[in-house]
Amino acid sequence: MYLSSSRAADSAAGTGTGSPRSRAGRRVAANVLVLGVVSFLTDVSSEMVSSVLPLYYTSVLGLTMLQTGFLDGLFNGASVFLRLAGAHLADRFHARKPVAVAGYALSAVCKLGLPAAGASLPGISTVLAVDRSGKGLRTAPRDALISLSSTPGAQGRAFGVHRTLDTAGAFGGPLIAFAVLSAVATAYDAVFMASFCVAAVGVLVLLLFVRERCGPRPERRPVTLGAAFGLLREGAFGRTCLCVMLLETATISDAFVYLSLQRQDDLAARWFPLLALGTAAPYLLLSLPLGSLSDRLGPWRLFLAGHVCFLTVLALLASSRGGPVVLVAVLVLHGVFYAATDAPLMAHAAALLPAHSRTSGFAVLQSLQALGMFASSLLFGLAYRYLGPHPTLYAFGLGLLLCLVASAVLVRAVLPRPVNAPTAKEAK
Repeated sequence: MYLSSSRAADSAAGTGTGSPRSRAGRRVAANVLVLGVVSFLTDVSSEMVSSVLPLYYTSVLGLTMLQTGFLDGLFNGASVFLRLAGAHLADRFHARKPVAVAGYALSAVCKLGLPAAGASLPGISTVLAVDRSGKGLRTAPRDALISLSSTPGAQGRAFGVHRTLDTAGAFGGPLIAFAVLSAVATAYDAVFMASFCVAAVGVLVLLLFVRERCGPRPERRPVTLGAAFGLLREGAFGRTCLCVMLLETATISDAFVYLSLQRQDDLAARWFPLLALGTAAPYLLLSLPLGSLSDRLGPWRLFLAGHVCFLTVLALLASSRGGPVVLVAVLVLHGVFYAATDAPLMAHAAALLPAHSRTSGFAVLQSLQALGMFASSLLFGLAYRYLGPHPTLYAFGLGLLLCLVASAVLVRAVLPRPVNAPTAKEAK
C-alpha cells in the first residue's frame, strides 16, 4: 500500500529517477503547498490583529485581566460547535474545500467588524465569536485535505511544511502591525482594515488553486455526528483527546504570555506586537524539521517534549527576574513549544483515524482542544485577579506537570501504522 501510494505521488509530481520511497520522503503534494500559501496569507491577516488585541483590550478599552481572560477564552473556544457541524458536513458530502472556503471567508469579513464594534464589549465579543467560528469551520477540513493529499509515511512532513508557511504569516503579521502603529500611533482601525485585505486574497487563492481530496466511500457506514463522537470510544484516540484537553487547560494563551512579559519588563506599547515575532521565529525555523522528525521518532514523544518547553516558560515567567535574557528565553521556548506540538499532534491523530471520517475526527480533537483553551483563559483570569500573577503561574506549572505525567502514561509513544492510508488513486 505504501509503495504504491508513493509511486502514485511521485508520478503525479513528475519525478525522475530514484526509489519511490526516497522521492516520496522528499516531496510534498501541491495541495499542501497551496494550502500553506492560503494559511500564510490568513495568518498575516489574523496575527496583525491578535498581536495588538491584548494591548488594545487593556490600554485602549481599559479592560481588566478577568475581562481580557473572558475575551481571550471566547477567541479560542467559540469555534467548538461550528467546528463539529462543519466537519460533519465536509465528511458526509465529501465537500472539504467548500466548508474550508466558507470558514476562511467568514473570518475575513469579521476583520471589518472590529472597527465597527468600537469600544463596545458586547460588540467585540460578537465579532470575535464569529471570527473564531470561521476558524472552527476551516481548520478540520483543511487538515483533512493535507492528510489525504499526503502519503502515510510523510504525514508529519506534510503538516510541518504547512505549519512552516503558516508560521511565516504569523511572523509577517506582527511586523506589519508594528509598521502601521509606528506610522499612525494608536490608529488600530488601520490595522484591522489592512488585515481584511490580506485575508480576502487568501480566500481567492483557496478558491482558485486548491483541489478537493476525498477518502474512500465505505459502504453501509454513513458519516454521522454520532459516529464522529463514537471515535472517542476508540481507545488510543479517546485517550489522546482527553490528554490534549487536559494539557491545553494547564497551559496559558499567547495573550497572557505576552502580557506577563510586557508587565515584567515594562515594555512600551509600540513594541508589544513584536513579542509575537520572538515566538514565530523558532516556530518558523523548526516546524518542518520537527514535523519530519516526528515521522521517524513518533509524534507523541515530540508533542510531550514540546509541553516540557512550555513548563519551562511558566517557570521563567513566575521567577519575576525579567531582563532581556529571560525575555528571549521565554519567546524562543514558546516557539519551540508550538513547533513540537502543532504538526506532530495532527500527524499523531491522522494515524489513528480512518480516512472517510478524518475531518470529523480532527474536529472532535480540535474542539476538545479549544474547550481546554477556553477553560485555561477563564481560570487564568480568575486566578490572576484573586491570587496575583506569581501564585497563578506556579499553580498552572504544577497542573501542567501532572498532566504531562498522566499523558505519558495514558497514550503510547509508538503508534500503529495508519489503518486507512490513501490509495494510489487518492494520493495522485
